[in-house]
Amino acid sequence: MFEKEKVDSIIARINLLTTNSQPVWGKMSVSQMLSHCCVSYELVYENNHPKPKGIKKWLLTKFVKPIVVSEKPYKNNSRTAPEFIIVAEKDFDVEKKRLIEYIIKTQTLGEAYFDHLESHAFGKLTGREWNTLFSKHLEHHLKQFGV
Repeated sequence: MFEKEKVDSIIARINLLTTNSQPVWGKMSVSQMLSHCCVSYELVYENNHPKPKGIKKWLLTKFVKPIVVSEKPYKNNSRTAPEFIIVAEKDFDVEKKRLIEYIIKTQTLGEAYFDHLESHAFGKLTGREWNTLFSKHLEHHLKQFGV
């Protein structure tokens, strides 16, 4: 997610989505999915989600982090954290624009910015782990919507 060519490819795929795009699996609408994908970036750039503490933080670091930062793709219909559950319908154009802006901001800041940056839930991550976290999540949901 730090290479312009990769980012351009992801954005081109996002631009293939329409308000009528339907999921191959799962229950989210396309606008909910875009909003859901924005949460990964909100956790980095916004201060609108409470940080996990205590046993929850330990569980996330011990059991969820290895899944999130590994190269292994997510399974279809995988469980997600409560912060990522989007139940309200969202404005497609607003969420699409927001996601693209987050992706561009991330690429512009670059890998060095993220190297050893504290994650909301997983502690410090390497630039490579951040790259995997962002790209794997987007890849999963773009495939979910057939793009």
